[in-house]
Amino acid sequence: MTTMDDATVDPYLSGAWEPVHDELDVADLAVTGTLPDALAGSYLRNGPNLAFAPLGRYHLFDGDGMLHGVTFADGRARYRNRWVESKGLAAERRAGHALYGGLSAFSMPAPEVVAEAGPMKNTANTHVVRHAGRTFALMEAGRPTEVDEELRTLGEFDFDGALVGPMTAHPKLDPVTGELVFFGYNPFPPYVRVHVADVAGQLVRSVDVDLPAPVMMHDVAVSGRHVVLFDLPAIFDVPAMLEGKPGIRWEPDNGSRIGVLDRSDLDAPVRWFELEPFWMFHILNAFDDGDAVVVDGCRTNRLNAGFGADEAVAAQPPVLHRWRLDLATGTVTEQQLDDRAGDFPRVNDDRAGEDTRYGYVARAARWAGEEVSFDGFVKHDLHRGTAEVYDYGTGSVAGEAAFAPDPTRKGDDAGWLLNYVWDRAEGTSDLVVVDAQALEEVARVHLPRRVPAGFHGNWLPSSGT
Repeated sequence: MTTMDDATVDPYLSGAWEPVHDELDVADLAVTGTLPDALAGSYLRNGPNLAFAPLGRYHLFDGDGMLHGVTFADGRARYRNRWVESKGLAAERRAGHALYGGLSAFSMPAPEVVAEAGPMKNTANTHVVRHAGRTFALMEAGRPTEVDEELRTLGEFDFDGALVGPMTAHPKLDPVTGELVFFGYNPFPPYVRVHVADVAGQLVRSVDVDLPAPVMMHDVAVSGRHVVLFDLPAIFDVPAMLEGKPGIRWEPDNGSRIGVLDRSDLDAPVRWFELEPFWMFHILNAFDDGDAVVVDGCRTNRLNAGFGADEAVAAQPPVLHRWRLDLATGTVTEQQLDDRAGDFPRVNDDRAGEDTRYGYVARAARWAGEEVSFDGFVKHDLHRGTAEVYDYGTGSVAGEAAFAPDPTRKGDDAGWLLNYVWDRAEGTSDLVVVDAQALEEVARVHLPRRVPAGFHGNWLPSSGT
């Protein structure tokens, strides 16, 4: 079995990604600058944090979920981190070692482990969202895991038994209706289900979507009137996975399609738009424009998730693109919006689903082979077609910049961008608060420990539900 010492040579188990193994709760953190009075709530970010040395080749998506949060109240900042205590992790803690193989080298755990915790660990390591008073840690191959205000794990959540199958790691909250729109994908039919939870948190709609093959589908676009699905040729191969081979492969001959569903009639046929093969992990936003739906996201030419030996050579760095799907004419047009490598796009979620003016994309400092790092973000003025760059400084390693709206100001960019930033030279981490309008740092919260690189996070205002 691989030891943790051996595992640290893996680029995603060392450097910025090196796991931490304790849980802290530290109040009255030191701050450089001034925390805005209106910044009241919590910034939570999720990510992979492997608890035990892997059984075989490690994939970045395998790590156990860990939440890192900073809470702002009365002009003070408090940090805490907590494992997402999945059933699989609990079984491994009792055993004292890993029991599950990963995405690159899957192995079925012992029957008694499968009976207790399932054949695949629900790591809940990808995102964290709040809806209808509940906070969920998410991965895209399992049910949401509910956590409380102290980040303690409460357990998997299935909407009172109404949720059949998994839930995406990228649900979309409609700021107008309060609905949570999401999907789940499976390696067995039906390959995709689209769901809607109402403002009270009740699952009120679930619709199966017919696909010709099982695909990996990471994100979804939601506008005021439509749901947009990306049927891209990253194909599940369950027999290969059961043989310990990568369970996802790139099949460009299958082509790519974008499907549009009517939110007012989810049972109506999906409108499909055919395109040349491409890959995309993350959506920036979507909005309706007359008879068309406009979607912005970070596009590359093929799957770039480390499932195949040739990906590092063949996959181009993702850049921001726009698709315009005309429902009247049945045509789709595609436009590249930037030439800088980047991903983890975000908008002010209070403007999600509408023609918001500004978007923010994490800028890639390096995108070569398996080494990917971000050192700033690009603020896009999507109406004027211009952009500005914010750089966290030499030697900084950052991630996704989550938007925290300022209730005292007006404008699409009225608020702050929050990001954990690791100083590679010093080995320390800060939560950096940047004014989104002025693109100036207003505060830097000095954290009591290095926070490993992670995936996605959200701002949860103290007044939110």
